[in-house]
Amino acid sequence: MAENAKRVLVLGAYGFIGAEVVRTLRAAGMRVTGLGRSTAQAARVLPDVPFKQGDLLQLLRPEGWAPLLQGADAVVNCAGVLQDMAPGELEAVHHTAIAALGTACAERGIAVVQISAAGAGPDAGTEFMRSKGRGDAALRATGAPLRILKPGLVIGQNAYGGTGLLRMLAAVPWVQPVALADAPVQCIGMADLAAAVVAALRGDLPQGTYDLVEDQPHSLEDVLAETRSWLGYVPASLVLRIPGWLLPPVAACADALGRLGWRSPLRSTAMAEIRSGVRGDPAPHRAAMGQGIAPLQTIYKSLSSGRAHRLDARMALLMPAAVTVLSLFWLASGLIGLWQIEAAVAVLTDAGWGSLPAKASVAFWSLADIALGLAILWRPWAARACLGMVAVSLIYLAAATAVTPQMWADPLGPLVKVLPGLMLALITHQLLQER
Repeated sequence: MAENAKRVLVLGAYGFIGAEVVRTLRAAGMRVTGLGRSTAQAARVLPDVPFKQGDLLQLLRPEGWAPLLQGADAVVNCAGVLQDMAPGELEAVHHTAIAALGTACAERGIAVVQISAAGAGPDAGTEFMRSKGRGDAALRATGAPLRILKPGLVIGQNAYGGTGLLRMLAAVPWVQPVALADAPVQCIGMADLAAAVVAALRGDLPQGTYDLVEDQPHSLEDVLAETRSWLGYVPASLVLRIPGWLLPPVAACADALGRLGWRSPLRSTAMAEIRSGVRGDPAPHRAAMGQGIAPLQTIYKSLSSGRAHRLDARMALLMPAAVTVLSLFWLASGLIGLWQIEAAVAVLTDAGWGSLPAKASVAFWSLADIALGLAILWRPWAARACLGMVAVSLIYLAAATAVTPQMWADPLGPLVKVLPGLMLALITHQLLQER
């Protein structure tokens, strides 16, 4: 790589958009450094890319950016959140931190490429779009060299957020469920988005604001049909249009899960964005670059699809059910153990245990079951809870084999039935791995 290559700091480097932007910039000969909250996540997604740890929730003043900007010629902001997970998160990540970044970059003559969103602005219908618009306006006010790119629905080889939801819905067998079927959607392929970032950094794309969208919108139903076809599924026998009155309670449930750390694509902000449509004006970008954005059909033709994509879509569809089943199973196991504690104690006393140790053991392991059933519902603990379920299941099997081996021959199969639950916990642990 040439010593005089442009040095670029990419915010949100290991995210859905950020990771592809990093790879494309490196392929274009630029020297890229990533920035994000998790060095461990960065090492998994971008193992050979230099990385700086930084949390936008803490970088709210220009001086906080100074050490992170050392040696940078340009910054690409790919960071963002869909909805507040904590009070003020949207405002901090999309506006306050980005205004501070813009000021710091203006003082140093560092160029900024801002990945915003089609439709972002002060009069948008959701706080997500309004906060993005405030960040865009704040960057303009700093006077830093600036290109604002506002993509539509981004379609890439991998899937996350809205793209992941499309694939999950397309993976439903036999029927095609769809809500807001007529909502207009304009897409952009990840390759075109990354190419626009390269053009911006090279100066081929003049300073300004550009909607990165295909020329013609599609209905959401048509986008789902294209996604289903690309994945290789047979066309649905029936299109099941979800009535509008069901969406608010679904969104309310997804928002409640958000407070437990689950970033569901069915949250109220996502629903509101789909309802208002994903639209933009492709003319300024076409005029600046002399060509438009590839349409949806061309995007999908450029992406490979195979068994791994179909399996990923089906497993993503099953993951919420797997978590729910495990939670209910372990909660029921623990609660029944406490409710029927005397019957459970009798099994141990018949094997020669004393009454007090038997009762203490049953109570302890029943509470452990309840704790695991609750822990899997808290997203930051969910994967570890699955491993805990595996460990406790193995302890149960080993202890029962040593103390009451006759239970293996019980016609109701209480020990044999532990094995499927153990395997489901292992599978769910893998389903919970992100990116």
